[in-house]
Amino acid sequence: MTQEQHFDVAAYALGVLDERDAERFEDHLIDCPACAIELESLLPVVDILSDVDADALVATEQSRKDGLVLKKMIGEVRTERRRANSRRLYSLAAAVVVFAMLSIGALFAGGKWLAPEQSSGGSTTQAAASSKKIDPLPDPGDGIGIGGLDLTGEVVGGEDPRSGVKAEVAFQPKDWGTQVSFAIANIEGPRTCRLVAVRTDGTSEVLSSWKVGEKGWGTAEQKEPLLLQAVTATPRNQIAYVKVDDVKSDGSADTLVSVGQ
Repeated sequence: MTQEQHFDVAAYALGVLDERDAERFEDHLIDCPACAIELESLLPVVDILSDVDADALVATEQSRKDGLVLKKMIGEVRTERRRANSRRLYSLAAAVVVFAMLSIGALFAGGKWLAPEQSSGGSTTQAAASSKKIDPLPDPGDGIGIGGLDLTGEVVGGEDPRSGVKAEVAFQPKDWGTQVSFAIANIEGPRTCRLVAVRTDGTSEVLSSWKVGEKGWGTAEQKEPLLLQAVTATPRNQIAYVKVDDVKSDGSADTLVSVGQ
């Protein structure tokens, strides 16, 4: 970028550069925001100059001969300016488009550089899991099974041959106990269910309860599985297994599926 190229801005705006110099300046304009800004600021002045009254200027000349020459010169410059005006606008627009694309590209690249790395881990653990916070549930995706859910933690699953209900449960140890994320599929409704953790000492704890609608979950009418989370103060190594119960109106319960045994 040379000082001479910057001096060419006014000459280009006035349309007095020859074809070769004009093309050279246009190539320079694409890479020079300073010249693009200066050219844009000169365009209103150029438009005013293109409307200068040649006759009024000629009238101030003492010599008729000189006046005719001046009139001819102004007329030619006016024609050349108007012919170059659209060319200048196209060049300026091209420069603006290039700068905008470069800016968007820089913002996109910056977003990629600043964005946190996302784990592509499998269904057993995720490196980004926090020991203090509850991890988010994944998208239901293709449901339970291979290529389906990506639950955070130690994943166990099973299907009850009697009820046909499928369950996938992920245990994630935390500073405060255990996070239990679970997915239930092939379960019909309506009914009320609960998730129960059975400890290694034989005691149990109800972790969660929910209602199943008429469409069920993971069924023909409702493809997506039910995704829920629960927490418990019980450490993972003290949980023997978990089970999903069907709770009756009288308070009794039947086990639909057990996993982790």
